[in-house]
Amino acid sequence: MVAIDVKKVTRNYQKYSSRHRFKTFKSSLLSGDIFRSLKPDEIVTALDSVTFSAEKGTTFGVIGENGSGKSTLLKIISGITKPTSGSVSVNGKVSALIELGAGFHPEITGRENVFINGIMLGLSKKEIQEKYDDIVRFAELEAFIDAPVKTYSSGMYMRLGFSVAINVNPDILLVDEVLAVGDASFVPKCIDRIGDFKRKKKTILFVSHDLDTVIKICDRVCWLKDGKVVTIGDPKRVVDSYLQDVLDKQEEEFEKRQARVDQAIEEKIEKSPQIEEQIHASDETRSDARREERWGKREIEIKKVRFKGSDGREKHVFSPDEGMIIELEVESYSRIKNFVFGIGIFNSEGLCCYGTNTQSEDFISRSIEKQGKVVCRIEKLNLINGIYYLNVAAHKTDGYPYDYHRNIYSFMVSSMNKDVGIYRPSHAWEFSSNIKISPPTKTKKKS
Repeated sequence: MVAIDVKKVTRNYQKYSSRHRFKTFKSSLLSGDIFRSLKPDEIVTALDSVTFSAEKGTTFGVIGENGSGKSTLLKIISGITKPTSGSVSVNGKVSALIELGAGFHPEITGRENVFINGIMLGLSKKEIQEKYDDIVRFAELEAFIDAPVKTYSSGMYMRLGFSVAINVNPDILLVDEVLAVGDASFVPKCIDRIGDFKRKKKTILFVSHDLDTVIKICDRVCWLKDGKVVTIGDPKRVVDSYLQDVLDKQEEEFEKRQARVDQAIEEKIEKSPQIEEQIHASDETRSDARREERWGKREIEIKKVRFKGSDGREKHVFSPDEGMIIELEVESYSRIKNFVFGIGIFNSEGLCCYGTNTQSEDFISRSIEKQGKVVCRIEKLNLINGIYYLNVAAHKTDGYPYDYHRNIYSFMVSSMNKDVGIYRPSHAWEFSSNIKISPPTKTKKKS
């Protein structure tokens, strides 16, 4: 039996620009452009012909980036918003936890809000009284239930709203991203209660950016992008497709960013060619030059820098477990015997994560002439999430710079791990038999 049936649902919104902001009916009449003033500048489509169904007793997940239409979809299913076109059929009593504190009156107490919300969700006063102690106990708000809701933190709001929603015994539970504001001890309780709903064959529509939880609790998943359904199916398969799309988008954004940086540097060099001519004139000039992104007379020039994956394809977004190939295209305009090539990786705070060069690793330079290529292979990055910058250099053994590039090239390390620090070493956990702990979901690789 189908619990939720969504057929070709479209939802449009009218968007007005700042030119409408201070318009009044009188000013529109006087200017003679009343019809133009009432006309929106743009029609925004939040949902575009969305179709899916959720079977009774299943947990149906919805994922997608911010602005993809997830929350709009839940508002339509719950009846808060009407679709522009299409239809929604819901079979059973619905309880929705969509917006933090939705339906709560800030000036009255938590106790009074529990009764008001319970009545709004279809319970009688007697039924609410019977469930009241369970609601307050689950929300962990015994000491604050008689305080005005406006004094609650966002986490307290969420706890009370979730507790009311699940204790009205709905047939269908709609859960949006509100669990993201929950504290570390309360969120597992929520997930465990959702598990109870699953065991009782309740229908759950679950919207979240927590992809681990989506894979763990959902039977099927729908991926929305720009208001349209991309795919519906097995949670792991859909989440993997979504993550690949996110990585592709990050890669594209990084390529555009690097192109802007390259252009800005070329423009700076064209405007100030004397920087290179004066770089060794004095200690003061050298200090000034070191504040530039690139310096050196380029007797050996680094003409191109590329990041590649272990498969040899050029990219800018890596996972911690991946290897990286740093490739330098270089050119010497005369035969040079004294040279060193080096790299340095820095995080966004300017902290050096790693640096090395051919001299420190005991390579002995013999000669370089004309065009060549320098490749440094890193087997595994082992860095945590973040944006990193690569410095590259060609210089003499005494440090005299031929060509030094600083903070010009960047790459991203992206993963679902929640590490802190800089470095992610390979590691494993072990527990004695008296410690009961569940292993992580398979979406995260052990490392």
